[in-house]
Amino acid sequence: MTGRLLVSTPDTPIPPHTHLILNLSAGKELRFVDARRFGRLSIHTPTDEAATNSTPSEKYTGPGSEPLTIAPTAFASLFRNRKTPIKAALLNQSLLHGVGNIYADESLFRAAIRPTRHAGRLTRAQYERLRLALVDVLTHAIKLGGSSVSDYVDADGVRGFFQLEHRVYGRAGQTCTICNIPLKKLTVAGRTTIYCPKCQK
Repeated sequence: MTGRLLVSTPDTPIPPHTHLILNLSAGKELRFVDARRFGRLSIHTPTDEAATNSTPSEKYTGPGSEPLTIAPTAFASLFRNRKTPIKAALLNQSLLHGVGNIYADESLFRAAIRPTRHAGRLTRAQYERLRLALVDVLTHAIKLGGSSVSDYVDADGVRGFFQLEHRVYGRAGQTCTICNIPLKKLTVAGRTTIYCPKCQK
């Protein structure tokens, strides 16, 4: 969420909350900085892969599905019969991994779905709109280097630019980019949630 991996030269001052420094063969350092301690680290060696007969990509997959490649029917089946709000379901990493608060809000807005709607009560068309919105939002955010709304930077210390294109996240009280009425704020699954009461049904 707010943690980061930084590639630095050894003479670069070490930022607060640096929990690990790895020396790289090129003479630089890989630093793991995580103020909120949400991150996890593990080390895998080639002998570990041989012992488990798996590839590196198999080792690092999360428990949920990949939102950029999940098929429409598989996406819809993740949420059917769930009574939780769709925003809470999107944040559930055992269903989809990598969807955080910013991208859930932005995708729900683009799909015109209210964050409090029961996940299991959406139509097939709404599931597909949401899936396509997630793909669009995540792909574009990755291209722009992510959202630097607090201290997020990439491995080279460069800030992202997707926050300049947020349509709802962080804009409570400002006008909707589509209908011009004020955006509202509420809490869903313990997370601040911004939505348009007119555009999102």
